[in-house]
Amino acid sequence: MSRIGKKPIKIPSGVKVTVQDATVLVEGSKGKLSFTLPHSIRCAHKEDEVVFTRANDLKVSRALHGTSRALVMNMIRGVSEGFSKTLKIEGVGYKAQAQGKTLKLNVGFSHPVEYPIPDDVKIDASRQVFITISGTDKARVGQVAAEIRDTCPPEPYKGKGIRYVDERVRRKVGKAVTK
Repeated sequence: MSRIGKKPIKIPSGVKVTVQDATVLVEGSKGKLSFTLPHSIRCAHKEDEVVFTRANDLKVSRALHGTSRALVMNMIRGVSEGFSKTLKIEGVGYKAQAQGKTLKLNVGFSHPVEYPIPDDVKIDASRQVFITISGTDKARVGQVAAEIRDTCPPEPYKGKGIRYVDERVRRKVGKAVTK
């Protein structure tokens, strides 16, 4: 049995979990999220915890058992606490500005790059070299952060570009000039 899948999830106060057929609905102070369970995974809501079981011992079912539990755990944490990622912009003249529903990035191109901000995440660029992405869905926050970082990834020679705050970029030595 899956080590992660067999652990029950404790439901914190202020979070409401509803299991209907194969859908798990989680509501909290920060919003609501839903997840459709795979056909071989069952979910039971007992008092203040959620328990996951699988119908059979096939390899696919074993793989989805722990994954389903982890996704629902992230949903519960997302609607109660939320998730956030912070990006750092390095480079002379590089900066970011949030203007309405777009994020304007000046990252060394001849034109500013405009990224449309999705409705389900919040982007804070009040400090021009730091971008904070926050939301309830962990996967969505990570995807938006990856898309913004992909506009100008950090380069290894001078270190210019957009990187995660905790990311360490391996620096390379430039070409040696000999006479």
